[in-house]
Amino acid sequence: MDYLTHVISEINGVLWGVFVLIPLLCGTGIFYTFRLRFVQIRQFGLAARFLINGASLFGKKADKGGMSSFQALATAIAAQVGTGNVAGTATAIVSGGPGALFWLWLAAFFGMATIFAEAVLAQTYKTTDKNGHVVGGPSYYITLGLGKKFKPLAIFFSIAIILSSGCVGNMTQSNSISLAMNHAFGIPVLATGILTAVISGFIFFGGITRLASVAEKIVPFMAMIYLVGGCIVVGMHIDQLIPAFELIFEAAFNPQAATGGALGFTVAKAIQFGVARGLFSNEAGMGSTPHAHAVAKVEHPAEQGLIAIFGVFATVFVVTLTGIVILVTGVLDYKTTGIELTQLAYNDGLGQFGVAFVAICLFFFAYSTIIGWFFFGEQNVRFLFGDKGVNSYRVCFCALIVVGAVLKVDLIWALADFFNGLMVIPNLIALLALNKVVVKCLEDFENKVSRIKAK
Repeated sequence: MDYLTHVISEINGVLWGVFVLIPLLCGTGIFYTFRLRFVQIRQFGLAARFLINGASLFGKKADKGGMSSFQALATAIAAQVGTGNVAGTATAIVSGGPGALFWLWLAAFFGMATIFAEAVLAQTYKTTDKNGHVVGGPSYYITLGLGKKFKPLAIFFSIAIILSSGCVGNMTQSNSISLAMNHAFGIPVLATGILTAVISGFIFFGGITRLASVAEKIVPFMAMIYLVGGCIVVGMHIDQLIPAFELIFEAAFNPQAATGGALGFTVAKAIQFGVARGLFSNEAGMGSTPHAHAVAKVEHPAEQGLIAIFGVFATVFVVTLTGIVILVTGVLDYKTTGIELTQLAYNDGLGQFGVAFVAICLFFFAYSTIIGWFFFGEQNVRFLFGDKGVNSYRVCFCALIVVGAVLKVDLIWALADFFNGLMVIPNLIALLALNKVVVKCLEDFENKVSRIKAK
């Protein structure tokens, strides 16, 4: 088992390295940024107005015809903001130095253009199945946008995301929950796994109505908790805030001078770990979040594209706050990494309550990811098998929550990264091939907005 874990990890090192997915994902983001004339800047104000006007903790009930724009965004963010945003930030800083945060921000900036394109295509090529359920996502825009001859590529994508998000990734999140609850409160991992599965099953078997209702409430709530806790810690070390940002910018371009030189940091390492973590955490280009944006009830596809930008913004907020807390508290020793380093930082600011705080945040981040990933997997089960496969998928998903809670999941984490990487390739092929559709959609939207303003 250890050998298999090592082999998969080595493959992931290449797949998610500087010669495969990092340039492909970054290149797509840069391409769309220029192709759409920096839409993430030009239309940010309009996007914010759409978000504010549509935001509600008690939106209209979702049904098989779709969900509100905000509910779709909340479902997407639920999946994007997981335990990796908390633990992964610490890993990026330890591996690439504080400057990795700057390159993470840059990757997220270009990722906003990519995720705009994904949402537009998901809206443009969404359809309804024979039972009237609105469905959409990469498998659909590959098949409907590129033609039936590309259906094998769509099937490949669907299998990869079901294995990654619906099965393997689900287990890693439940494991994070069970370990956090055991460490903070002494709750047995099996008990946590069973309870998580029961609560999840109640949501899953309630369909899109229940899932959307939970997502629109849990996402703002978990963001508020993390914001309050992080701001308290930063406030207690406010004199270190400006030096922390200075360190980030200096280490991005001159890491050896910023960190003492002995640690062997280079600009290349800062870029590699910052960009990789940024791409992996915000999921722009991976093909996961379009499933949520496809079912949003909006008047124009570009409207949901603008809303989708805030999904990336949310992940940047979480990783930045995590990184700043680590830097201002002074716990960074370049030996401790992952969730342990994040816990040390919050313990420094919040005392013994820091352990419980991180555990509570991990629960919400991981549980929301389970909800979001379930929905993404379900959409692809519908693509492959129709409604007849949905209930079996729900049962299997809940069972794997329990299994994941009690397993040692080093291999599972490695497999999740591997299948996540496989998802990217067919999605990027479709994104690049259909770029004219995205550009035409944005132009049509902006022309309509201009005509409305002229009246």
